[in-house]
Amino acid sequence: MKIGLIKETKTPEDNRVALTPREITTLKRKYPHSEFYVQKSATRAYKDEEYIKEGIPVVDSLENCDVLFGIKEPDINSLLPGKHYFFFGHIAKKQPYNRPLIRKMVEQRITFSDYEYLVDDSGQRLCAFGWWAGVVGTYNTLRAYGLKYQKFNLPMPDINFTLEKLVNNLKGIADKCDCRIILTGNGRVSKGAQYVLDLIGSTKVSSEQFLGNNFGKGITYIVLDVDKLVKHKDSSRVFSFDDFIKNGRDYISDFKKYSYVADILISCHFWAPEHPIYLDNTLLQDQSMSIRVIGDITCDIKGSIMSTIRSSTHAEPFYDFNPETLSEMPPFSSDKNITVMAVDTCPNALALDTSKYFGETLSEHVFPLILKNKMNDPILQRATILENGKLTEKYSYLKEYAGL
Repeated sequence: MKIGLIKETKTPEDNRVALTPREITTLKRKYPHSEFYVQKSATRAYKDEEYIKEGIPVVDSLENCDVLFGIKEPDINSLLPGKHYFFFGHIAKKQPYNRPLIRKMVEQRITFSDYEYLVDDSGQRLCAFGWWAGVVGTYNTLRAYGLKYQKFNLPMPDINFTLEKLVNNLKGIADKCDCRIILTGNGRVSKGAQYVLDLIGSTKVSSEQFLGNNFGKGITYIVLDVDKLVKHKDSSRVFSFDDFIKNGRDYISDFKKYSYVADILISCHFWAPEHPIYLDNTLLQDQSMSIRVIGDITCDIKGSIMSTIRSSTHAEPFYDFNPETLSEMPPFSSDKNITVMAVDTCPNALALDTSKYFGETLSEHVFPLILKNKMNDPILQRATILENGKLTEKYSYLKEYAGL
């Protein structure tokens, strides 16, 4: 089996990689009949020289490889016909901007497995960056708050940034903050966000305490899971998560009361188009709505948070949203504006750490199956959207989207 690590070709660039040099060396020792190749890249956090030092071939083309691993979607012009690709595809929800990608993969008879759908028998994701997204997204959101109100100036992450550096930068900022924060969701992304807030000495409170708004100085935060974010249209119905998943359109937002108390919103929840909008244009224009900094880590464009009108980049992570005109303005241009952080590749800010973590999860759950030629294992099958250019049964609903 010949494995290739592709060069990231998406714009803006991503510096992560699916396997570090040492992780490849470990896999080669464990599976001596396997071969690994790395495509040359000038932007990867782990340099070409580091792979060469481990005796791993660094090449221009991966045409001789069987299975190709990337992080983000490759440029459609870089696709190699007939190969098996792994990357985060962002196509299973019929995202319009990636329709050309799936159609090109169909045309070139490519097999495609999406990391997002690598799950165990209970549906738990096996390979995800969620916790790291929560950490970086919260760091960036606090950066935005500090800059907006000129309270502190946290350094911008660079390619050599690590979790240790991030933690050190946050020391002491709690003494410079007096704010109320809402975290939505309670999954991995939220856990990463909570890690940061707890680290800097924030106080977590209940929804009743939060709405009471009776706090001293410092950072206070609340975690709103879906049972607090929505309510059934029939007021006599008690919230049921299973029913919400099956009948999302029967629910409405219950977010407004919290928006009147908070200063910052950090979005960590899963959202689908059939779910309620939590921060719609009417609420954005409500003068009692006090949120003025939003870290939209989930980054659903004009989804559950209507002020997220586009994603942002690591180089320029912030923009302002004018709630009167419902339009974008330069960041920090007015205290009346809502400052938005909507970087959709947050873990890339810790590319060294997150690559190592991701490679460890792939080495545990995915590579043993591939290198033992167990391609029909349920873990791989559940994540495979295309097989030789044809939609698998699970993803047959994408037929029109894929141009079939």
